[in-house]
Formats: sequence, C-alpha cells, structure tokens
Amino acid sequence: MPGLSVQQASAEDVSELMGLRQAVAGHLTSEYGIGPWSDRVTAKGVLWAMRRSRVYLAYQGDKLVASFALQTQKPWSIDCSLYDPCKRPLYLTSMAVAPEEQRKGIGRECLRTALRIAKEWPADALRLDAFDAAAGAGDFYHKCGFREVGRGRYREVPHIYFEALP
Repeated sequence: MPGLSVQQASAEDVSELMGLRQAVAGHLTSEYGIGPWSDRVTAKGVLWAMRRSRVYLAYQGDKLVASFALQTQKPWSIDCSLYDPCKRPLYLTSMAVAPEEQRKGIGRECLRTALRIAKEWPADALRLDAFDAAAGAGDFYHKCGFREVGRGRYREVPHIYFEALP
C-alpha cells in the first residue's frame, strides 16, 4: 500500500498505541456490543506486551493507522494441539486497524509485512487466532490466505485458529 510505513514500537509510543487500541475496542463494542474485544487498554498492558513481543506500528504519513505484535512465546488463547508441529512458530497478536481506515487494504498489508518479518525472523509458521463471533476477523484472515486449522474455546470464548507459512 503506497505511503504505509511499518516500524517497531518503543516505550515512547505507548500513549499513541493505547489511543489506537482504545479506538478499535470502542468501535467493536459500539458495533457488536460488549465482548472480549471491549477490554480496557492500559499503559501497563501495552508495556507488558512490548516486553513479550515485538510490537509494530503502521503509519500513513505521520498518522498511526494500524499495529500488530509478533512473538515466539505461545499466547494464552492459542491451542497448539490444532496446529501441525513445527520448530519455530511465530504468533501474531493484537492486530488493530483504526476504525476510519478499515477496508482500505491496511490490514492486508500488515499481514503481508508480518509474513515477510516471519520469513526473516526466521519462523516456520505464522499463527494467530480470532474471536469466533461477528466482531472477530475470521473472514478477513480467510480472505488473506490464512488456513483455518481448527476452532475451540478459551475461557468460554469461541476462537478460530489460523496459520500461514512465510
């Protein structure tokens, strides 16, 4: 996507990243009601994520339009028994696109960037999950070429599990 630049976040970006995540959570809550996507975003939570993963920010010009995180440690919601075994999986978490920028190709470009980063990492697979609900992004991941590997529940919340090879 022309004009989209992606860079790794630093502690200096916490406030801006919180604003993006809060906007996305608020939008999903207004569209689909209260759900696990409605969680309150805190600076402590964002900093914790930055210690566990590499958080990336996507800008158009100087405007933050999206973010995502990549980590080698399995996230709490992932059921690894559904995936084919691999030695070096990488997990994509916390993908968010500013509500006013959705459906413009930014999310798709973030996934392409995540796959490129996974290949360079190096990783054998890029894994993620999505809420199995109207507010979830399952259809989006299907359209972007991710393979559904299964469905399950974590803490009573239905999830769809996806994988792509870098």
